[in-house]
Amino acid sequence: MQLRKKLAALSLNVLAWLLSLVVLIPFAVILLNSFKSDAEAKVLKLTLPEKFVFENYKIVYEQGHLGGSFFNSLLHSGASSLLLVFVVAFSAFTLSRNHSRLSKFLYFFLILGITLPLNYIPLMEVMKSLGMINSHLGMILLYTAMGIPISLFITYAFVGNIPKELDEAAIMDGCSGIKLFLRIIVPLLTSVLVTVFVLNFLSVWNEFTAPLYMLNTVEMWPMTLAVYNFFGQFSAKWNLVSADIVLTSLPVLIVFLIGQKYIVGGLTSGAVKG
Repeated sequence: MQLRKKLAALSLNVLAWLLSLVVLIPFAVILLNSFKSDAEAKVLKLTLPEKFVFENYKIVYEQGHLGGSFFNSLLHSGASSLLLVFVVAFSAFTLSRNHSRLSKFLYFFLILGITLPLNYIPLMEVMKSLGMINSHLGMILLYTAMGIPISLFITYAFVGNIPKELDEAAIMDGCSGIKLFLRIIVPLLTSVLVTVFVLNFLSVWNEFTAPLYMLNTVEMWPMTLAVYNFFGQFSAKWNLVSADIVLTSLPVLIVFLIGQKYIVGGLTSGAVKG
């Protein structure tokens, strides 16, 4: 019986390693090709370059205008994620603690956005009427609104598992509503709020369609549009394209690696009654 369990566990581990290789091999090919010469990179192979060409990254940075695009992506991702965390934390706590019909209606109305597709044509008209086309503020507010449904869904479930006795005890000790939220509730929401921040940061960083419609100048483009534009100019030079992909993916991979333990904890803790 024990031998059967060990063989089953070994088989699952082997299968997991094989699936991991299927995912990791393309990344390894891109990384290695980013250091190859133009002639070597034309054949996409998982082989070390004859000579590491670090000049590829310098060319990509200078000709791809990645400096400004990196700032734009960082601004949109960071600011919208911080604003989203603030909005979702307040709204989830308020809606979860208030059991009126209006609160339930507002909650279900907001999370309905998870299933509804985003129509960019009327959205462009709304953004244009508000004067937020081709502006950093417009993109930040747009990304914040796009992230509310799924973020509220995650945070609401987490807040529901926090005992109401904590609220009553804090109020009896003289805490106001704001102090109760900031000093008692927010520390308990740390894992889920970090989860919301990281997931939204990754989503906004990789967003392509929204900036394509809303931004019409190269100076405002994020990294995704910069890569698209660079690929159009240098599609025949796979070493430069690979270097561009690596530079674009590196920040988001770092953020994910830093926040992955919070993602797991934040998504699972809300489903378990403490």
